[in-house]
Amino acid sequence: MFSQARTELGAGFVRILGYFREDGVKSVAAIEAAMRALNAAAMVIPAHTLKGEARQFGAEPLGALAEKIETIARDCVENRDTPDEALQSVVELRPLFENTLEMLERESNPLVERRPVFGRRAL
Repeated sequence: MFSQARTELGAGFVRILGYFREDGVKSVAAIEAAMRALNAAAMVIPAHTLKGEARQFGAEPLGALAEKIETIARDCVENRDTPDEALQSVVELRPLFENTLEMLERESNPLVERRPVFGRRAL
């Protein structure tokens, strides 16, 4: 999925990755703030946004975690409940986001040394 996104976005890939970084930082912070306030409704949109953007880059583990948070938050809104069930997922979110962003940036950096492909030696 990452390779496909990179190919489809072409020269705009790095710019869009920058948007993902900016939006993701805001989304993670909003989700954490909503968790601290026990405000399930405030979690829904940033979790939904993060889910979609992560999946656009093929970052399925991050997308799945954001979806889990979104689903819990939506259920809590419908049931007029606090999002206590989302706490562990919210705790896992920032490190996963940061690791994912680091991997995406490393893979998109043209100056990074690549491993040889199938036995060919690097020059």
